[in-house]
Amino acid sequence: MPTERPVVPTVAGEREMLRAHLEFHRATLAWKCDGLSDEDLRARSMPPSALSLLGLVRHMAEVERAWFRRTIGGETDLPLVWSADRDFQVAYDARTSTRSEAFTAWQEEVAHARRIERAAESLDVTVFAPRWNAHTALRAVMLHMIHEYARHNGHADLLREGIDGVTGV
Repeated sequence: MPTERPVVPTVAGEREMLRAHLEFHRATLAWKCDGLSDEDLRARSMPPSALSLLGLVRHMAEVERAWFRRTIGGETDLPLVWSADRDFQVAYDARTSTRSEAFTAWQEEVAHARRIERAAESLDVTVFAPRWNAHTALRAVMLHMIHEYARHNGHADLLREGIDGVTGV
C-alpha cells in the first residue's frame, strides 16, 4: 500500500504547523522507498559514497533518537542505533541491512519522538544540546528536523530516480 502523506495546513498555530511539516517529511521519506526491494533500497548513489535509500532511513532513525530521546528527552546515556556517538555517517552504510530492520528502528524512533514532543508543555521547553554546545528549545529542534528531512528527501528523490526513474515532490 502506498504511503499516505498528510496535507500540511496553510493556516494553523505554530506547533500544529511545525508538527504537520515534520510529519509530511517523515512520510515523504517512506514514500520514496515504496515498492522497492531490499536490494533496490541498498543501491548506492555513486562511489565512494555509501548513501542509499536504506542508509537514509537508518540515518534518520539515528537523528530522531539523538534529538528527541537523547537531547529533548534527557536519555543522555542511550546509545545510537548503529553508530558510535555522533558518527551519523556509519548509518549510511546499509549494505547488510534490510527494509524490515531499518524501517522498524526508524518507526520506533519516530514514535518516541512524537510522544516526547506531545508531552512537552510548549515549544519553549529548553535543554542543553551537546551537538550545538548550547541551550536550545524544542522549537529549534523541530525546525532542525524539518530541515534535515527536507535535505535528505532531496537525496532520496535522486536515489529513487536512479533506481527506477520515479520522481515526484
